[in-house]
Amino acid sequence: MEAIILAGGLGTRLRSVVSDLPKCMAPVAGRPFLQYIIRHLQQQGVTSFIFSVGYLYEAIESFLQKEYPSINYQLSIETSPLGTGGAIQLACAKTTAENVLVVNGDTMFSINVHRLMTAQLNKPAACTLALKPMQHFNRYGVVQLNSNSCITAFEEKKYYAEGLINGGVYALNTKALLQKKLPEKFSFEKDYLEQFVHEGHFYGLPQDDYFIDIGIPEDYEKAQQQFAGFDF
Repeated sequence: MEAIILAGGLGTRLRSVVSDLPKCMAPVAGRPFLQYIIRHLQQQGVTSFIFSVGYLYEAIESFLQKEYPSINYQLSIETSPLGTGGAIQLACAKTTAENVLVVNGDTMFSINVHRLMTAQLNKPAACTLALKPMQHFNRYGVVQLNSNSCITAFEEKKYYAEGLINGGVYALNTKALLQKKLPEKFSFEKDYLEQFVHEGHFYGLPQDDYFIDIGIPEDYEKAQQQFAGFDF
Protein backbone atom coordinates (compact mmCIF):
# COMPACT_ATOMS: atom_id res chain seq x y z
CA MET A 1 0.00 0.00 0.00
CA GLU A 2 0.96 3.56 -0.69
CA ALA A 3 0.35 6.52 1.64
CA ILE A 4 0.51 10.29 1.31
CA ILE A 5 1.38 11.98 4.60
CA LEU A 6 0.49 15.66 4.77
CA ALA A 7 3.52 17.04 6.60
CA GLY A 8 3.60 20.68 5.54
CA GLY A 9 1.65 22.21 8.41
CA LEU A 10 2.98 25.44 9.90
CA GLY A 11 1.75 24.69 13.40
CA THR A 12 0.76 28.30 14.15
CA ARG A 13 -1.31 27.28 17.19
CA LEU A 14 1.69 25.36 18.58
CA ARG A 15 4.18 28.23 18.23
CA SER A 16 4.12 28.77 21.98
CA VAL A 17 5.61 25.30 22.53
CA VAL A 18 7.17 24.40 19.15
CA SER A 19 8.57 27.42 17.32
CA ASP A 20 11.15 26.14 14.85
CA LEU A 21 9.79 22.89 13.40
CA PRO A 22 7.02 21.73 11.07
CA LYS A 23 4.04 20.66 13.15
CA CYS A 24 4.50 16.95 12.40
CA MET A 25 8.03 17.12 13.81
CA ALA A 26 6.90 18.40 17.21
CA PRO A 27 8.54 16.21 19.86
CA VAL A 28 6.12 13.91 21.66
CA ALA A 29 7.50 11.77 24.48
CA GLY A 30 11.00 12.23 23.07
CA ARG A 31 10.25 11.46 19.41
CA PRO A 32 8.94 13.49 16.47
CA PHE A 33 5.18 12.94 16.18
CA LEU A 34 5.73 11.89 12.57
CA GLN A 35 7.63 8.84 13.77
CA TYR A 36 4.54 7.45 15.50
CA ILE A 37 2.50 7.90 12.34
CA ILE A 38 5.09 6.12 10.19
CA ARG A 39 5.27 3.29 12.70
CA HIS A 40 1.51 2.80 12.73
CA LEU A 41 1.28 2.81 8.94
CA GLN A 42 4.12 0.31 8.61
CA GLN A 43 2.33 -1.98 11.05
CA GLN A 44 -0.77 -1.65 8.87
CA GLY A 45 1.08 -2.80 5.76
CA VAL A 46 2.02 0.51 4.11
CA THR A 47 5.30 0.06 2.25
CA SER A 48 5.54 3.22 0.11
CA PHE A 49 5.36 6.79 1.41
CA ILE A 50 4.96 10.21 -0.17
CA PHE A 51 5.61 13.03 2.29
CA SER A 52 3.85 16.24 1.28
CA VAL A 53 6.12 18.91 2.72
CA GLY A 54 6.64 22.65 2.63
CA TYR A 55 7.45 24.75 5.69
CA LEU A 56 10.96 23.89 7.00
CA TYR A 57 10.85 20.64 5.05
CA GLU A 58 14.62 20.21 5.43
CA ALA A 59 14.03 19.10 9.02
CA ILE A 60 11.76 16.30 7.78
CA GLU A 61 14.18 15.34 5.03
CA SER A 62 17.07 15.13 7.49
CA PHE A 63 14.99 13.06 9.91
CA LEU A 64 13.97 10.59 7.20
CA GLN A 65 17.53 10.21 5.93
CA LYS A 66 18.75 9.46 9.43
CA GLU A 67 15.95 7.28 10.81
CA TYR A 68 14.55 5.64 7.66
CA PRO A 69 17.38 5.25 5.14
CA SER A 70 15.90 2.04 3.73
CA ILE A 71 12.18 2.78 3.39
CA ASN A 72 10.61 3.58 0.03
CA TYR A 73 9.68 7.27 0.13
CA GLN A 74 9.48 10.44 -1.95
CA LEU A 75 9.06 14.10 -1.06
CA SER A 76 6.38 16.22 -2.68
CA ILE A 77 7.57 19.78 -2.02
CA GLU A 78 5.29 22.83 -1.97
CA THR A 79 7.21 25.98 -2.87
CA SER A 80 4.27 27.99 -1.50
CA PRO A 81 1.31 26.86 0.62
CA LEU A 82 -1.27 25.08 -1.54
CA GLY A 83 -3.86 24.14 1.06
CA THR A 84 -4.72 20.54 1.90
CA GLY A 85 -6.25 19.89 -1.51
CA GLY A 86 -3.41 21.42 -3.47
CA ALA A 87 -0.91 19.45 -1.42
CA ILE A 88 -2.73 16.17 -2.06
CA GLN A 89 -3.16 16.96 -5.74
CA LEU A 90 0.56 17.70 -6.11
CA ALA A 91 1.50 14.50 -4.27
CA CYS A 92 -0.82 12.45 -6.50
CA ALA A 93 1.60 13.09 -9.37
CA LYS A 94 4.08 10.83 -7.55
CA THR A 95 1.68 7.98 -6.77
CA THR A 96 1.74 4.65 -8.57
CA ALA A 97 -1.51 3.19 -7.22
CA GLU A 98 -4.94 4.40 -8.30
CA ASN A 99 -6.19 4.24 -4.70
CA VAL A 100 -3.91 5.64 -2.02
CA LEU A 101 -4.12 6.29 1.68
CA VAL A 102 -3.96 9.93 2.79
CA VAL A 103 -3.25 10.90 6.42
CA ASN A 104 -2.53 14.11 8.29
CA GLY A 105 0.91 14.48 9.82
CA ASP A 106 -0.43 16.07 13.00
CA THR A 107 -3.17 13.51 13.74
CA MET A 108 -2.96 9.94 14.97
CA PHE A 109 -6.06 7.90 14.14
CA SER A 110 -5.04 4.30 14.64
CA ILE A 111 -7.55 2.75 12.25
CA ASN A 112 -7.48 -0.59 10.50
CA VAL A 113 -6.15 0.53 7.11
CA HIS A 114 -7.07 -2.74 5.39
CA ARG A 115 -10.72 -2.25 6.36
CA LEU A 116 -10.68 1.29 4.97
CA MET A 117 -9.09 0.29 1.66
CA THR A 118 -11.46 -2.68 1.32
CA ALA A 119 -14.44 -0.40 1.86
CA GLN A 120 -13.08 1.94 -0.81
CA LEU A 121 -12.67 -0.84 -3.37
CA ASN A 122 -16.07 -2.40 -2.65
CA LYS A 123 -17.98 0.79 -3.48
CA PRO A 124 -18.03 3.12 -6.50
CA ALA A 125 -16.05 5.47 -4.28
CA ALA A 126 -14.02 8.55 -5.17
CA CYS A 127 -13.01 8.76 -1.52
CA THR A 128 -13.74 6.85 1.68
CA LEU A 129 -13.30 8.69 4.97
CA ALA A 130 -12.36 7.10 8.27
CA LEU A 131 -14.86 8.54 10.74
CA LYS A 132 -14.38 8.82 14.50
CA PRO A 133 -17.44 8.55 16.77
CA MET A 134 -17.30 11.30 19.40
CA GLN A 135 -19.46 12.64 22.21
CA HIS A 136 -19.92 16.14 23.63
CA PHE A 137 -17.70 18.19 21.34
CA ASN A 138 -17.66 21.51 19.49
CA ARG A 139 -14.24 21.53 17.84
CA TYR A 140 -15.35 19.52 14.80
CA GLY A 141 -18.21 19.35 12.34
CA VAL A 142 -20.04 16.06 11.81
CA VAL A 143 -20.44 13.78 8.82
CA GLN A 144 -23.88 12.42 7.89
CA LEU A 145 -24.22 8.95 6.33
CA ASN A 146 -27.14 7.14 4.71
CA SER A 147 -27.91 3.44 5.14
CA ASN A 148 -25.43 2.57 2.36
CA SER A 149 -22.57 4.37 4.16
CA CYS A 150 -22.63 7.10 1.50
CA ILE A 151 -21.90 10.57 2.87
CA THR A 152 -24.88 12.87 2.43
CA ALA A 153 -23.67 16.01 4.19
CA PHE A 154 -20.89 17.70 6.12
CA GLU A 155 -22.37 19.69 9.00
CA GLU A 156 -20.75 22.81 10.45
CA LYS A 157 -18.78 23.05 13.68
CA LYS A 158 -20.97 23.57 16.75
CA TYR A 159 -21.78 21.69 19.93
CA TYR A 160 -22.89 18.09 19.35
CA ALA A 161 -23.92 15.58 21.99
CA GLU A 162 -22.64 12.86 19.67
CA GLY A 163 -21.67 12.35 16.05
CA LEU A 164 -19.16 11.11 13.52
CA ILE A 165 -16.25 13.40 12.70
CA ASN A 166 -13.84 13.36 9.79
CA GLY A 167 -10.74 11.68 11.25
CA GLY A 168 -8.44 13.03 8.55
CA VAL A 169 -7.64 9.61 7.08
CA TYR A 170 -8.79 8.93 3.53
CA ALA A 171 -8.74 6.17 0.97
CA LEU A 172 -8.54 8.28 -2.18
CA ASN A 173 -9.08 7.44 -5.82
CA THR A 174 -6.46 9.71 -7.39
CA LYS A 175 -8.00 9.56 -10.88
CA ALA A 176 -11.35 10.80 -9.59
CA LEU A 177 -9.67 13.74 -7.86
CA LEU A 178 -7.49 14.74 -10.79
CA GLN A 179 -10.43 14.59 -13.22
CA LYS A 180 -12.03 17.53 -11.39
CA LYS A 181 -9.33 19.87 -12.73
CA LEU A 182 -9.26 21.83 -9.50
CA PRO A 183 -6.99 24.86 -9.10
CA GLU A 184 -3.43 24.56 -7.87
CA LYS A 185 -4.40 25.83 -4.41
CA PHE A 186 -7.55 24.60 -2.66
CA SER A 187 -8.95 23.02 0.48
CA PHE A 188 -9.54 19.27 0.22
CA GLU A 189 -12.30 19.47 2.81
CA LYS A 190 -14.14 22.57 1.59
CA ASP A 191 -13.47 22.62 -2.15
CA TYR A 192 -13.51 18.88 -2.86
CA LEU A 193 -15.41 16.92 -0.23
CA GLU A 194 -18.06 19.51 0.59
CA GLN A 195 -18.30 20.81 -2.96
CA PHE A 196 -18.94 17.44 -4.58
CA VAL A 197 -20.69 15.48 -1.81
CA HIS A 198 -23.98 15.75 -3.72
CA GLU A 199 -22.56 13.48 -6.46
CA GLY A 200 -22.78 10.52 -4.08
CA HIS A 201 -19.25 9.15 -4.50
CA PHE A 202 -17.92 9.80 -1.00
CA TYR A 203 -18.33 7.12 1.66
CA GLY A 204 -17.64 6.88 5.37
CA LEU A 205 -16.35 4.07 7.55
CA PRO A 206 -16.73 4.61 11.32
CA GLN A 207 -13.81 3.23 13.32
CA ASP A 208 -13.77 3.79 17.06
CA ASP A 209 -9.99 3.67 17.45
CA TYR A 210 -7.50 5.90 19.25
CA PHE A 211 -7.58 9.49 17.97
CA ILE A 212 -5.60 12.60 18.84
CA ASP A 213 -4.92 15.84 16.96
CA ILE A 214 -1.87 17.64 18.34
CA GLY A 215 -2.75 20.90 16.59
CA ILE A 216 -3.60 22.75 19.80
CA PRO A 217 -1.36 23.04 22.89
CA GLU A 218 -3.73 21.25 25.29
CA ASP A 219 -3.90 18.10 23.11
CA TYR A 220 -0.19 18.33 22.38
CA GLU A 221 0.46 18.16 26.12
CA LYS A 222 -2.02 15.30 26.45
CA ALA A 223 -0.07 13.37 23.80
CA GLN A 224 3.11 13.65 25.88
CA GLN A 225 1.52 11.48 28.54
CA GLN A 226 -0.35 9.11 26.25
CA PHE A 227 2.67 8.29 24.08
CA ALA A 228 5.11 7.80 26.95
CA GLY A 229 6.47 4.26 26.79
CA PHE A 230 5.29 3.74 23.19
CA ASP A 231 6.86 0.48 21.98
CA PHE A 232 9.17 0.83 19.00
